[in-house]
Amino acid sequence: MLNNLKSPRKTVYGLLTAALLSASVFTSAIVALPPAHMAQAEAIAGLDASKSLSPLVEKVMPAVVSVEVKLGDKATDTADSGDGGGDQLPPGLKDFFNQFPQFKNRMPHNPQGGGMALGSGFVLSADGYVVTNNHVVADADSVKVKFQNGDSFDATVIGTDPKTDLALLKIKGGKSFPFVNFSTTEAKVGDYVMAVGNPFGLGGTVTRGIISARGRDIGNGPYDDFLQIDASINKGNSGGPTFNLDGDVIGINTAIYSPSGGSVGIGFAIPAATALNVIESLKTNHKVTRGWLGVQIQPVTADIADTLHLDGTKGALISDLTERSPALKAGLKAGDTIVKVNDIQIVDDRDLAKVIGKVSPGTDVKLAIIRDGKAQTITVTLGTMPNEAPKMANADQGDAAPAAPLAAFGLEVEPAANGKGVKITKIDPKSDAAQTILKEGDTILKVAGSEVTDQASVDEALKKAGDKKVLLLVKTAQGQSFVTLGKAKG
Repeated sequence: MLNNLKSPRKTVYGLLTAALLSASVFTSAIVALPPAHMAQAEAIAGLDASKSLSPLVEKVMPAVVSVEVKLGDKATDTADSGDGGGDQLPPGLKDFFNQFPQFKNRMPHNPQGGGMALGSGFVLSADGYVVTNNHVVADADSVKVKFQNGDSFDATVIGTDPKTDLALLKIKGGKSFPFVNFSTTEAKVGDYVMAVGNPFGLGGTVTRGIISARGRDIGNGPYDDFLQIDASINKGNSGGPTFNLDGDVIGINTAIYSPSGGSVGIGFAIPAATALNVIESLKTNHKVTRGWLGVQIQPVTADIADTLHLDGTKGALISDLTERSPALKAGLKAGDTIVKVNDIQIVDDRDLAKVIGKVSPGTDVKLAIIRDGKAQTITVTLGTMPNEAPKMANADQGDAAPAAPLAAFGLEVEPAANGKGVKITKIDPKSDAAQTILKEGDTILKVAGSEVTDQASVDEALKKAGDKKVLLLVKTAQGQSFVTLGKAKG
């Protein structure tokens, strides 16, 4: 758990108990699933959330299941850290199970040579397809699903997608099962919702609340687009559905923000629109394939927009490209700002990842870019997202003989060994540069849009920049990024 609050995104990521929610984020087309024997026979017209939700519960509860997972030997060491693991329980719950041992039998245990985990899920079709979280069934040797009426069935893992933390199961057996549908209407902030799941292995539990926010990025991956809900979500709720008042699934519960491990009213659910496309791809192909551009991107800040002569901060700035990538083949360059994909406005770097991820590999896309202050359109044929992180097009750079310092900006540099860029050897702690991401050992590749190799080329680039802020392209341990520096001193 992180206690450092300097970086909100990293702090949220550190406090998120995504893996603890289980008991131990494409194609753009929307495909309808088979209609038959829906758990809700009809929409619950006029349901008032200020009154009893029992009619809604009666409609949807038959389709909600507990997911019981037998873990493989390699997961044994981590089984106790999952949802509901005995040592992870708050003292109050330990006391509860001591008083009511009949519930303790539903908790995960850790037998010799393996382990057990519990989570939640829901049936999405009459023939027994079940949706849950990837982290619920990861490392599973076997999976069972248990309905609220006590019926239990073996299930097979059809496919998983770690990037969205979704998994699709199939119940073994030929009978027809009650099921629910994904919502086809967009969830809005303030909408009443009801969450159903298997918290702490207790079985079917219902909580209600509202959608608190949309589009949350919790650091889970490049496709983060979570709904935030305030209905109580706890360990064991992972993979469980959140319903609207019509009885349709608007999200799949996957993570919570919690300093204690229990609910504090900040839960995160994968939106139905995202889940439906992923699940259909898993059902058809047993995996998810996404379009791949092959660029490293960053947000456009106000300072960067000013130095690049951009009209506002919308768009995604390319800081680097990967080797043999579709983007490199199409002629994209570091410093280009992507503002549209096929006439879809790109708001920021996260938005680009989500838009490209929804396009099938092999598809041609038209990218509207800004390069050197001028608008251009470049057509790129998307590749397939690789399983492993590809190598960036710019190779690592070494050291060489020292050169004169850039004291006016609080930086001292020396040329890189292969003549590409200058390495930062010292940063004045009182300078503006010290307030940026720059660190000693980073390599400055470009100054004001010009490649630099030594002090002379740096001086020439600074002359071109004049009195304006200076944009640097810097290679760090994490990759390439653009950094703006204020006016030079003196």
